[in-house]
Amino acid sequence: MSYANADGVKLYVEETGNGYPIVFVHEFAADHREWETQVRYFSRGYRCITFAARGYTPSDVPEAEEAYHYTHFADDIAAVMRHAGVAKAHVVGLSQGAYATLMFGLRHPQMASALVAAGCGSGSVREQREEFMKTCEATSHRFVHEGAAALAQEMGVAPSRVQLLNKDPRGWQEFVEHLSQHSATGSSLTMRNYQGKRPSLYDFAQQFAAMTIPTLVVVGDEDESCIEPSVFLKRTIPTAGLFIQPRTGHAINLEEPAVFNREVQEFFSAVERGTWGRRDPRAVVGGHGQR
Repeated sequence: MSYANADGVKLYVEETGNGYPIVFVHEFAADHREWETQVRYFSRGYRCITFAARGYTPSDVPEAEEAYHYTHFADDIAAVMRHAGVAKAHVVGLSQGAYATLMFGLRHPQMASALVAAGCGSGSVREQREEFMKTCEATSHRFVHEGAAALAQEMGVAPSRVQLLNKDPRGWQEFVEHLSQHSATGSSLTMRNYQGKRPSLYDFAQQFAAMTIPTLVVVGDEDESCIEPSVFLKRTIPTAGLFIQPRTGHAINLEEPAVFNREVQEFFSAVERGTWGRRDPRAVVGGHGQR
């Protein structure tokens, strides 16, 4: 374990295994510990790097609102890689970590050999944005006044979270316990500024259409707010593939770890063999372009 310096913010980093590097980027309701099943699997042949995002102990919890701008979370991935002496890596993100992963691909394309964006796109659909931003602001206030422990149980049975409880009660309990330990200040500031103020994924359509990094988009079919954005990413990124897991909610890496690991491993293998290319224009209905 060590600490990376991201423009003055210390980020807690753990490394396991040897081989080509994979960086795992966690979601809002989780932290670096929720990648344990992936680290145990992939560290047999890869160098696995996990870290706690800014606002999540044992990383620093900045108190300035501007420290939680969405670009910082993408640039923090680069800071962690530089700290680890890694020039290029596969990057795997879930939810807000997937958003950061995609932004990392746009902002630091030379550092990414492959991207996995799982459970990505909450709040991106135009018709849902106003309500999403209101919810983020309200939740931000609740973290300050009620604390993370008070919200953990409630968040654990949200419509796209209850699937984990039904499939793996012990895993769900561990997830809730970890969430209850989060910094209320960090969670509040992250929710208000990163979650609530980040642009919609649809705002980056032109940039995504020009992106050439091999990308795997993963979503559960009961992760309602992320299904449409996931299809958008598949249709827009010319090197994207889409995997949808039945009867699965938001935390797909926790709900279906064996499936998630298998699909990501097969994706990485195709990338490393050089067989994961651009979509054939002939496969696009209504034209010969990328859309």
